[in-house]
Amino acid sequence: MTQTFQGNISKDIITGIIISSLIFILSIYMPLIGFFFSLLVPLPIFFYRSKLGRVKGAIVLLVTIFLIILILGSISIETLFFVELMLLGFVLSELIEFNLSIEKIILYACGIVLAAGFICLLLYSKSSHTDIESMVSEYVSEYLKLVMELYQNMGMQEENIQIISDSLASIRYVIVRILPAFAVVSSFFIAWSCLLLAKPVFKVKNIYYPDFGLLNLWKAPEFLVWYVIGCGFMLFLPSSGFKLFGLNGLIVLMSVYFFQGIAIVSFFFERKQFPFALRFILYSLIAFQQILLIFIIMLGFFDIWLNLRKIKPPKTGSHQSS
Repeated sequence: MTQTFQGNISKDIITGIIISSLIFILSIYMPLIGFFFSLLVPLPIFFYRSKLGRVKGAIVLLVTIFLIILILGSISIETLFFVELMLLGFVLSELIEFNLSIEKIILYACGIVLAAGFICLLLYSKSSHTDIESMVSEYVSEYLKLVMELYQNMGMQEENIQIISDSLASIRYVIVRILPAFAVVSSFFIAWSCLLLAKPVFKVKNIYYPDFGLLNLWKAPEFLVWYVIGCGFMLFLPSSGFKLFGLNGLIVLMSVYFFQGIAIVSFFFERKQFPFALRFILYSLIAFQQILLIFIIMLGFFDIWLNLRKIKPPKTGSHQSS
């Protein structure tokens, strides 16, 4: 009986390593849809850490990291990115055992992973004798070159390619300076996606999953609106440092209101009993249409005053009510 149990554990460890490595390979070598596979990178680590426990889950994590380094051939920013994604899955599994709210789980997990990533990036820059800004700027330049090659292979008109090519320096300048906000927003989104995708899998496999309640009733804390106002005010200050801080802050805060907007959309989809196929199409449109994306963010932001879902405030004592 013990040998059978240990055999199942060993099989789960090997399966976890294979699945994690396969998702990584697909996200690397399939450029068009690799981004969507990268969203799934934390999921196997999250699942097998929750199923097997901390020690055996750590084995899956560490062996997969070793294989990633072997596949890429060196330790680079790209390696660090995928290591952070897998670490995010591991930390999420650790945090759900504390019965925290979904906001705290995502916030703590992303904070831990981003802090660890920054420390690793700092150590890597010291070892390579290159400052972080130059290193990141070079990486962004290589990424933009790959994007230009992709546009050319897709048959984009030559004049449009030339316009983008002439603007590459400006595009790189902007991307490098909003990269901190992009890192925070992407970690929020990936952690949120991981928790949502894991729920049905955990239920089928009878693995503990916390009850977060009805997520389509979720709303951002009302005090965040003052941070939005403060960050917006910084954009009008003469100091470039304040402007940069305000811009990054606004991007992060708008992602929070995007989650609230999506919760509103999900609420009305459920109320109107939209079929699954129609929901999938509409969610896909939101993901790929920038105008709809902005609309969802504005929907979440103005819901502070409109209360579109008619959510009743929590009951307080009679003295406070009066």
